[in-house]
Amino acid sequence: MLFKQQVWLRQKLLVLGSLAVGSLLYLVARVGSLDRLQPICPIEGRFGGRGQAEFPLRALQFKRGLLHEFRKGNVSKEQVRLHDLVQQLPKAIIIGVRKGGTRALLEMLNLHPAVVKASQEIHFFDNDENYAKGIEWYRKKMPFSYPQQITIEKSPAYFITEEVPERIYKMNSSIKLLIIVREPTTRAISDYTQVLEGKERKNKTYYKFEKLAIDPNTCEVNTKYKAVRTSIYTKHLERWLKYFPIEQFHIVDGDRLITEPLPELQLVEKFLNLPPRISQYNLYFNVTRGFYCLRFNVIFNKCLAGSKGRIHPEVDPSVITKLRKFFHPFNQKFYQITGRTLNWP
Repeated sequence: MLFKQQVWLRQKLLVLGSLAVGSLLYLVARVGSLDRLQPICPIEGRFGGRGQAEFPLRALQFKRGLLHEFRKGNVSKEQVRLHDLVQQLPKAIIIGVRKGGTRALLEMLNLHPAVVKASQEIHFFDNDENYAKGIEWYRKKMPFSYPQQITIEKSPAYFITEEVPERIYKMNSSIKLLIIVREPTTRAISDYTQVLEGKERKNKTYYKFEKLAIDPNTCEVNTKYKAVRTSIYTKHLERWLKYFPIEQFHIVDGDRLITEPLPELQLVEKFLNLPPRISQYNLYFNVTRGFYCLRFNVIFNKCLAGSKGRIHPEVDPSVITKLRKFFHPFNQKFYQITGRTLNWP
């Protein structure tokens, strides 16, 4: 009899313990969702319309719940209206550069409660077929957000595509433009590495980087190779400056974003007229992955996809030296135009 009572008591304690843990997790999630619904975080700036705007803090639990359902179209127009959510054109765009860290930058900015990101690259301004579908098609590709929040999209091909600056200017001449760059030679090798991986997946052969980057006839840098051309940042930026003043651009140091992300993100917050909300708490170094991951709250963490941080192939040191010497004058001009000097060799 005593043994049965002990077993019953033990089972009772287990049930009560489970209920207590469940209640605690519910409260944590509930607090997160209430954070989103309470209008705090007042912001003065050009993104808020007249006077002072207020941004509801968005907990990841709510984003992955309600906003995820909005994206999938599993809600009624009445629910959209009740939550005061809209699909709005971006007030800032990450225009490039490819393999500079555009995805990392977008995901890290999404830590800020006033920022909502477009999950996929839209390729509206650089794709003639998409552009022909019109601005409403583009707007419908944007995520649902509160009216005072900033929608941001990223499409790295925008930076190097000739038609894009004029097209974006016609949409919004005062839009804020983010360019994230890495040391040009490193970026070119990263570009090559991504293409190489794609070829290997399809069991296709591919030239070595040295053969593509150096013209075999002249033994000089091959400027016809796209990975090299993309890294001549000043050439592309000069085309953008025909439409936008330099004050509407912000240069993000992609190399520093890897090693010290917080200072770079704080500079972007300032550029976008956002109150400082991203902190060291939101960023933690993942030893296994070898780069920083994101912490939204006590429950939800996120790392970039496994395709990020690929190991680069060994490249002939003489080719690296030649490329760095080639890029040097372009880099100096880039520093002069942007007003930001980066620690590139």
